[in-house]
Amino acid sequence: MHCSMMPSLHILLLSIPIATAASTGLEQCHGLKPMPSVANFLGATLDYEVADNICCHNHRFAEYRGYLAAPEVDLFGRLHPDVETTFFDSVCGLPLFIAPRGRTFEEFKDESLHHGWPSFRPEEIVSENVIIHSDGRMESKCLTHLGHNLPEGGVDRYCIDLVCMAGMPLEGGSPVNIAQTLSLNDENIITAEGLDPDTYESSAEQWSGKNNYARKRIIIGVGVAIAFVSAVGIFHCAKRACRRMSTQTEKNVGTFDEEQSSGSTETY
Repeated sequence: MHCSMMPSLHILLLSIPIATAASTGLEQCHGLKPMPSVANFLGATLDYEVADNICCHNHRFAEYRGYLAAPEVDLFGRLHPDVETTFFDSVCGLPLFIAPRGRTFEEFKDESLHHGWPSFRPEEIVSENVIIHSDGRMESKCLTHLGHNLPEGGVDRYCIDLVCMAGMPLEGGSPVNIAQTLSLNDENIITAEGLDPDTYESSAEQWSGKNNYARKRIIIGVGVAIAFVSAVGIFHCAKRACRRMSTQTEKNVGTFDEEQSSGSTETY
């Protein structure tokens, strides 16, 4: 995760070195593209092509580390430190996160800048609108790729691409409003119109167990086991080899002694 900041926003993708889920088989973003307003989110300058590639045509890559702090972006310089900010899906306008919540603005800022991507905690996620897959990959109910769950300190931490949550709430009368359509099929979805940030409480677990760390532990465990078995095998082989060498040496010594003994009786 600790990659150096790239010099240009036009360098589109930088791989996150973690395993990711295979395609769900459904078309990401329902075939739509991020809303045009993403390009000037909060008055910043975001690369629209990055948003389109990351959010709607990808499960594996991310905007580069430190994107949120680039001079053209300066996310935390544009947020009000004394109020909570609601972040919306870049494609369909579903509310995704309300932050900072359960911590200070400085804590939210410091953690995000430290890791290089906006980082949210369970209290801050609109849990009804976000899917966390078993390997930690996260997407919205609109099938917009968001980022990954990378727990820290025994608590889930959602590492999210800024370009995928840089949307605006869509009104019910919008020409294309997937959020309204989805809410008809999923009564748990909360649209921007139905969300009251002042009273909303997330139902997200502090530790969901949905991340790729378990698989990494298994791989590491298998590697350690193989190394241990190999070491034991080498030790026993070496031990047997030493025994054979010792036995052969004893035989050789015995033969030499016999020859010396027999030689000592000879008369010259």
